[in-house]
Amino acid sequence: MDQPAQPLDALERFNSLRVLVVGEAMLDTYLSGRATRLSREAPVPIVAVDACQNMAGGAANAAANLAALGATVDFVSVVGNDDAARLLVESLEAAGVPGTYLVAEQSRETMTKRRIAADGQLLVRFDEGSTRPIDTATERRVIERLERQWALADAVLISDYDYGVMTPRVLATLAALQERAPRTIVVDAKDPTRYRSLRPTAVKPNYEETARLIGAAASVSASARVHQVVSNSARLLEQTGARIVAVTLDRDGSLILEREQPIYRTYATPNPHSRAAGAGDTFVTGMTLALAAGAPASVAAEIGATAAAVVVEKDATATCTAPELRDRFASRDKVINDRRHLLTRLAALEEQGRRIVFTNGCFDILHRGHITYLNRAKALGDVLIVGLNSDDSVRRLKGDGRPINSLDDRAQVLAALSAVDHIVPFSEDTPVELLRLVKPRVFVKGGDYTIDSLPEAPVVEALGGEVRILPYVEDRSTTRIIERVRGNGERESELERTAR
Repeated sequence: MDQPAQPLDALERFNSLRVLVVGEAMLDTYLSGRATRLSREAPVPIVAVDACQNMAGGAANAAANLAALGATVDFVSVVGNDDAARLLVESLEAAGVPGTYLVAEQSRETMTKRRIAADGQLLVRFDEGSTRPIDTATERRVIERLERQWALADAVLISDYDYGVMTPRVLATLAALQERAPRTIVVDAKDPTRYRSLRPTAVKPNYEETARLIGAAASVSASARVHQVVSNSARLLEQTGARIVAVTLDRDGSLILEREQPIYRTYATPNPHSRAAGAGDTFVTGMTLALAAGAPASVAAEIGATAAAVVVEKDATATCTAPELRDRFASRDKVINDRRHLLTRLAALEEQGRRIVFTNGCFDILHRGHITYLNRAKALGDVLIVGLNSDDSVRRLKGDGRPINSLDDRAQVLAALSAVDHIVPFSEDTPVELLRLVKPRVFVKGGDYTIDSLPEAPVVEALGGEVRILPYVEDRSTTRIIERVRGNGERESELERTAR
């Protein structure tokens, strides 16, 4: 399998992957309502609950995220024989994860994290459920399910919250299975050193877990955190036995330590108002799928970090879907060279109901006339896509002396304009084929054209779009600027000859 060098290439393989998840399942419950007065019994708010949400949490959240990203998921875990287990199975199946391989232990209570919020503000969280090690009979049933599903898996994700499912016998079984039939195996555990015998592909400790591993006092300083991790990189790799150690730093991104490779860092955009839970689960699921798809560690880390950034913008225990993740990567770079990536971006824009405006041109020497024109074009809709003539196309249209600036230079200058959302290079003399792909609501042309004289107009109208012609700013054109520059150059040469 070729190694996908770009995130979007790896994402295309996700729906062909099957992942075996093992770990502690939890039920995340959110009670929300309004608080308009304090209790007479104590100075606490009275919350009139008007909504209740039940969601898959813990390892179950990791399983739900994998399914949302397109993978087939087999989830092995232990629950009680109680209402929380029933609600958890319903939440899992709604997320596309069958409850087939869950083991019910009669004497066990399903782990539940119950949150109460008033007017959007989280007030308290109650944790309930069994955290003792599972009994011998339950352990045997867990092992049977792991042995049965291992052969079908492309990757294995271990999500260990230290709540009793990952017993020494379960770990020994995983190590034996990995020895016989190696898989991409990723560990997200409070103590990843327990899994050293598996020689995992990757482990994902958070910063606090990492600080404990290296025996360091936890710091709140971003630079100190990074220094602690980087200076102990060899030690962390040795302690965990992993090829990759991905240390998540919350608001400070992540550090990716890999044997015989330079350290790689991802960066996060802080969201101080986020009420999301489980972003770490989302990070590790994106990374797991990318590694299973053959992506290098740096690409896998970017996929994990971007998926986590999606859920941080949501409320409660959330998942990142494959379309959301593709859209993030497709929209990140304004210049879209790959038509497949353009189609991904267009699908997301259509789903959002965005009004697309399209224009095209050479934009060889960007001047005030261009900027005014592009701002006017953007005002006609929500998203402005600019078709940009390739160098060969400009040469055929304008002559051998053009373009003055290369395609890459012209694209980067356009990308610096806030009015421009996307730039799509094209090599034909007209953007007709590109228009058929984009299907804009509005096609804009600048100058003294008439609709009848535009070869693109019938195509746009047949696609249900509207053609608008905007006048250029008077006395502003690339050709005149070039003529003026050349004229000045000729006069300067004449003065030099006269001076001699």
